[in-house]
Amino acid sequence: MTTGTHSTTAAGVARPGGPGPLADRTVSRVGYGAMQLERVREGRAAAVALVRRAVELGVDHIDTAQFYGDSLSNEVLREALRPEDGVVVVSKVGATPDPGGPRPMRSAQRPEELRASVEDNLKSLGVDCVPVVNLRRMDTGPGLRPEGDQVVALDDQLAVMTAMRDEGKIGAIGLSSVSAEVLRRALPAGIACVQNSYSLVAREDEEILALCAEQGVAWVPYFPLGSAFPGFPKVTDEPAVLAAAQSLGLSPSQVGLAWLLHHSPNVLLIPGTADAGHLEANVAAGAVAFDDATLAALDAVPSRSQDVPLG
Repeated sequence: MTTGTHSTTAAGVARPGGPGPLADRTVSRVGYGAMQLERVREGRAAAVALVRRAVELGVDHIDTAQFYGDSLSNEVLREALRPEDGVVVVSKVGATPDPGGPRPMRSAQRPEELRASVEDNLKSLGVDCVPVVNLRRMDTGPGLRPEGDQVVALDDQLAVMTAMRDEGKIGAIGLSSVSAEVLRRALPAGIACVQNSYSLVAREDEEILALCAEQGVAWVPYFPLGSAFPGFPKVTDEPAVLAAAQSLGLSPSQVGLAWLLHHSPNVLLIPGTADAGHLEANVAAGAVAFDDATLAALDAVPSRSQDVPLG
């Protein structure tokens, strides 16, 4: 574990995975993704308890969105988190809940929709400023693609995002589901992090990861164990991952998460779960060490493209 003033959280807990930069803050490299909170079977109180457990384990970087559970994730975070926890909450805009539609969310890419989404996040989180807000562009990766009036110029979107940052509603701007070209165009606006689909078995964004590392931008992969969509490769099915897990006495998921932390120093993880046991296992992945042979075997796993629109 890295030593020094940033080796522990605000609560004095050792940082899982060590410290990493996010915007102007230092956070634990193993965070938590709140999307799964709506799946906590025991209900709202159990969801709040799960978030509290994450903080106890050293998590101080939580990813959320207004469209996760139609504001449920944000509301749970509002109830669970305390100012003294020092947790950096990262939300995202670019989509909105669509409970009556064919999918649980739809695109919301227009500047006025981005502003409305930020306002909704402020209200549901109960804050005056969201520390980081990711603009989900949907240029790449599995999932939605914008159509019709939802195809919006990047400059128009960055204009409203930077305006909200200047107004103090946003602390920093991130990007999600973007190409290398879009990232390069956006960098002058000041980008804190990039969230793209990326894992051991889906490494087509290596160029973007390298650009982020060069520019001091945090790389926060979603689908860190492979896409959740049916028919896509899963990290936990790979023979090299299974062999490493057996050799080290770990779960395949822990191996997949630990590989990401070893792969680049600007990686921050946000694995989501609705189960306290899985949460503890995910956090423990931050302490996994690989010998050279194991890391070489994992690095040799082939990447398979997941860059297709679905749903």
